[in-house]
Amino acid sequence: MRQTDLSDLRDRLRNRRAAAIAQFREHLRPDTLLGDLRRATDHALRELLKLCPLPAGATLAAVGGYGRGELYPYSDVDLLLLLPDAPGPADESALERLVAALWDIGLEPGHSVRTIAQCKIEADADITVETSLLESRWLGGSRTLMRQFEQAMQDRLDAGRFFQDKRVEMQQRHARYNDTPYSLEPNCKESPGGLRDLQVILWMSRAAGFGDSWRAIARNGLLTDTEARDLRRAEQAFKRLRIELHLLSGRREDRVLFDLQPGLAQVYGIEATATRRASEVLMQRYYWAARLVTQLNTILVQNVEERLFPRPLDDAHEIDEDFRNLHGRLDIRLDDAFERNPTLVLRAFLTMQQHPELTSMSARTLRALWHARDRIDAQFRDNPVNRKLFLQILQQPRGIVHELRRMTMLNILPRYLPVFRHIVGQMQHDLFHVYTVDQHTLAVIRNLRRFTMPEHAQEYPLASQLISSFDRHWVLYVAALFHDIAKGRGGDHSELGAIDVRQFAQDHGMDSEDAELAEFLVRKHLLMSTVAQKRDLSDPEVVRGFAQAVGDERHLTALYLLTVADIRGTSPKVWNAWKGKLLEDLYRLTLAVLGGARPGDANTVLAQRREEAARLTRLAGLRDDARDAFWNQLDVAYFLRHDAAEIAWHTRHLYHRVNPGEPVVKVRPTEQGEGLQVMVYTRDTPELFAAICGYFGMRNMSIQDARIHTTRLGWALDSFIVLAPDHVGNLRAQATLVEHELASRLADTASAAQVEQQGARYGSSRQSRLSRIFPIRPHVELQPDERSKSWRLSLTATDRPGLLHGLAQVFNEHGINLQTAKVMTLGDRVEDVFVIDGSALEHPRSQLRFERSIIELLSDGAKRAA
Repeated sequence: MRQTDLSDLRDRLRNRRAAAIAQFREHLRPDTLLGDLRRATDHALRELLKLCPLPAGATLAAVGGYGRGELYPYSDVDLLLLLPDAPGPADESALERLVAALWDIGLEPGHSVRTIAQCKIEADADITVETSLLESRWLGGSRTLMRQFEQAMQDRLDAGRFFQDKRVEMQQRHARYNDTPYSLEPNCKESPGGLRDLQVILWMSRAAGFGDSWRAIARNGLLTDTEARDLRRAEQAFKRLRIELHLLSGRREDRVLFDLQPGLAQVYGIEATATRRASEVLMQRYYWAARLVTQLNTILVQNVEERLFPRPLDDAHEIDEDFRNLHGRLDIRLDDAFERNPTLVLRAFLTMQQHPELTSMSARTLRALWHARDRIDAQFRDNPVNRKLFLQILQQPRGIVHELRRMTMLNILPRYLPVFRHIVGQMQHDLFHVYTVDQHTLAVIRNLRRFTMPEHAQEYPLASQLISSFDRHWVLYVAALFHDIAKGRGGDHSELGAIDVRQFAQDHGMDSEDAELAEFLVRKHLLMSTVAQKRDLSDPEVVRGFAQAVGDERHLTALYLLTVADIRGTSPKVWNAWKGKLLEDLYRLTLAVLGGARPGDANTVLAQRREEAARLTRLAGLRDDARDAFWNQLDVAYFLRHDAAEIAWHTRHLYHRVNPGEPVVKVRPTEQGEGLQVMVYTRDTPELFAAICGYFGMRNMSIQDARIHTTRLGWALDSFIVLAPDHVGNLRAQATLVEHELASRLADTASAAQVEQQGARYGSSRQSRLSRIFPIRPHVELQPDERSKSWRLSLTATDRPGLLHGLAQVFNEHGINLQTAKVMTLGDRVEDVFVIDGSALEHPRSQLRFERSIIELLSDGAKRAA
């Protein structure tokens, strides 16, 4: 064998592949391309066998997708080197030359060397291997051995066992992808609703003798002709998508990655709309196709199961004149029940809720519902009976989330609520939602439902307590259903959603009080999180203003419950115990105001805090005169910015060292046990805040809250709430480490400067892919505080490590003093608020230069993200 022969073969294979891809670009026929690539590879392999012969009596077979006759542009070439007996030294040498030559001609083989006996052992152990071997195809060598192999595989095939094993395998695969086709970066091959689900049906049907094509399966009565056509179109769509992913990425890539979505939209000729990116339109179409496959997959699997494992129909138990319980599944008594009486469509879901003995719906019921979705029109929606049924579904004590999910998957809910249809598969590139809008909405309803369940009371103690005494909590589900329903339309989605829910309440005859509450919740669903995470809750005016906005206890409680459910339904990364504490603090402070307790003026609050803090210090054994000597160095602002427990904690550690010779750093875990509370007391310098931020950045700690204070004697008394990295388990050990390290570094001027430099380097590194592909346009707003000489700096930007450190440096450069910082981190997005002062803010020109520096810092991060 000459190397030039292999080079010539490689070039011919490359040219044939290029010609096939060029033809695909012209005609866009997926099956033609897959067949052409397969034939080009078949030809190359047979030519190669002339140069590198197989051992005597051996067979070369294609298996897996290649054996099925499909080869994607960058897929592995799955091969079976089948031997009549265990290989000897000469055989092994021949096989090694062949495998090496496969790589030389540009193929990436996924190969195995086995005898028939070994194949049977491997198939017994792994259903995936068995499936791959069942799709074998002869390429070269002994045809006799190939026939023996095919017969052996067919003889051992048990249709019932194969079905059960494939169903378990599919369930496990779905679980790996969170049992949803709505992932923001779905795998078009493996995710629920993808190509693999279609292949599973074909494998099950072929093993059971029901056909190996959609048309054959339909002829055997498991599919209707319409369903067969729908599945055929979906299959072609997914095949083309997988082809485009390979060609666009230049590698074997089956994930619809954020990086590839804009390019895919361009390939498909999809254009952006006034309110949505082209990639969002593309992905919504993907989700609609995946939903179709998911639903028909469910119907077909049940149909195959019922054919393979028939059970007597006389086991059915009548539920009413329209429905029956057939082996634990809801079954319709007449095939055309929904066509005769469309009202039964909604009653089917209500019946599932009212009969806990029902575990699912029969394939016949699912199919009939799927085809009856077209009966849900304006007349159906206007029918008072249907409106009452829909409200009853939301008012049931069980099964609400399950049935809403089922209604969404069957395209019933989007048909009944046309405004909901627009958010099905609607992506959110706001860097903190990880679900499509419809899936986020259902997750919020799920969270509200969990508040009512005793088994979740420990996870949501206050929410569980509040909802137990909240009358007609189903109104919360209505609000949750509509809170994001206007996403993607443009404009304020809260205001637009409030209009939609008002119309819904009017149409469905909701009580005026409940209708007003639902509208309030949709319009104000972002208010509580904004106030809790961006405003200073120690300011009585903030609490008083929020209390006026909510009006009464019922509105406050409802808004708290919806807010917690909403934040926890965005992303696992967004919620933390610190956010939970802020919301709970705001709830309790506001409840006191609404209950008749005045938040009081600053003097009253000051007196109350000092009195409570004094009580706590006495309990710790501290004398009043020792405490007052320290408190005399502090001004009113300090007592207004910290609660009594924090004041007492500071006092216990600082009363005896008002003028310490070195920095004092004290750290303790927060009450919720998710982060650290850090106190720094040292001589104030312009670079101090930047140095502290640099240290936290170097330690990969996220600052959630910062309160900056300077005593009358010029000492900085700064307080921070920081979250440790996810991998840190022992917070107390971490607290001790921070105390030692931060104090040592602040004591050493050179070390502090080094920390600041490390923080700057840290800030120029890592960013998530999502933030790089969908950066947020930075927004900065600077407003004066009418009640003081302070200013409020609000900013929204893409998060990145070291951002707060960079802002601190800008503050230093412009002589800006930081009083408080409220850091709101939402996934890869930050919405921070700073209360600042400084002479640069008193003159228009210097103020403009400061704002420009902030925007340049944020914009530089956005450019690096892009």
